[in-house]
Amino acid sequence: MDKNSQSNTPREFHLSQRHHMAIPWKNMVKDDDVPAREASLQERASLVGRIGITMLSCGTGAWRVRDAMDRVARSLNLTCSADIGLISLSYTCFNDEQSYTQVLSLPSTGVNTDKLNILEELVKNFQNDFSFLTVPEIHTMIDKIQTRPKQYAPAALGFAAALACTGFIFLLGGGLPEMLCTFIGAGLGNYVRALMGKHATTTIASTSISVAVAGMMYMLSFRVLEASFGVSVQHEAGYIGAMLFVIPGFPFITSMLDISKQDMRSGLERLSYAIMITTVATLVGWLVASGFNFRPADFLPLGLSPLALLLLRLPASFCGVYGFSMMFNSSQKMAITAGCIGAVANTLRLELVQLTTMPPAAAAFFGALTAGLIASLVNRYNGYPRITLTVPAIVIMVPGLYIYRAIYNIGSNQIGVGSLWLTKAVLIIMFLPVGLFVARALLDKEWRHFD
Repeated sequence: MDKNSQSNTPREFHLSQRHHMAIPWKNMVKDDDVPAREASLQERASLVGRIGITMLSCGTGAWRVRDAMDRVARSLNLTCSADIGLISLSYTCFNDEQSYTQVLSLPSTGVNTDKLNILEELVKNFQNDFSFLTVPEIHTMIDKIQTRPKQYAPAALGFAAALACTGFIFLLGGGLPEMLCTFIGAGLGNYVRALMGKHATTTIASTSISVAVAGMMYMLSFRVLEASFGVSVQHEAGYIGAMLFVIPGFPFITSMLDISKQDMRSGLERLSYAIMITTVATLVGWLVASGFNFRPADFLPLGLSPLALLLLRLPASFCGVYGFSMMFNSSQKMAITAGCIGAVANTLRLELVQLTTMPPAAAAFFGALTAGLIASLVNRYNGYPRITLTVPAIVIMVPGLYIYRAIYNIGSNQIGVGSLWLTKAVLIIMFLPVGLFVARALLDKEWRHFD
């Protein structure tokens, strides 16, 4: 192991957080004119690690990060072994005579599918197009990717959440009053969260405040409708939809996929992170609802025929997935593609529940399986990473309503009822990544094997 790596552990940085120090990547280069393949072990290993930590910053799972690091390492005539978590990784690169170890970390985690797509293209073409460049030139390319601005401003992200949660609440059984109030509440809630994200506010604080804003705006909007148009008090139950934009779909799904590939550290860390966000969001939602004396209840019947419901579920599912894709910073083409996949997969899931005796968890499996199969075929056509299409497509299947009802009832000392809702939610959440795993195993021979 290189002595420098023992005494000085480099850390990935965020400009607004001084305790995460900047890594002087280019200062590690000794000869600017040497192609990357012929550079020193330290210089080549730094490229492997930087690409890995940059991919990890996009929110993708350990298997994808390790695969990218391995590809780059092979292109640079190195062997790489990596241990990957949620916001940190440690790795060692070997050549014939020496080894070099680094430990890298991020200040926080997030999702950026646009950046992930660009990085995947870089990794895919690294051996043929980039390994002959100099190390500083490659670092400059990664600099541009790291500093690439996000696709959407806070206002656009607010609209995306409003659109997604409005589609979500319709699919749960809500009508026009619930949809209108959800649009206002979710839009303002995610707008606040996006503003706080620009200022590097901690995850718990941004989640708590945005959920509180979303819940209160739903309540206020509903009170206005109730006073102005005599809307029935039973429509108040839709307040749950206003806070569903905080569902941690990426860490939930990638945690199970990592565990299925025996990346236990990454899987358990991602699962813990997802549980933390869900717990904070539901507890804050419960407190806000208690302040307004609202409680979860069944929605009023919409009175639609099965055919009309089917035809409306398709665009509602599209809007939900499209909105979530925008929140994950997908490009418009990527978001539209994911929306179309989600429209088919989620509508199939809902129809299976309604028209057959299939349990919701089993229907979730077939919905996720369908999304995974379609995404694999689309991947062969346009090259979009599967995870950028499948996760948004099935996030809308995550039972946020069940989770909230579980926490609400447990908080109200109705432990039996709360446990029942929680059990239903856990079963569905477990079957969603299983569906993606099966789809990937069927169509990707590399995924089927552990070597």
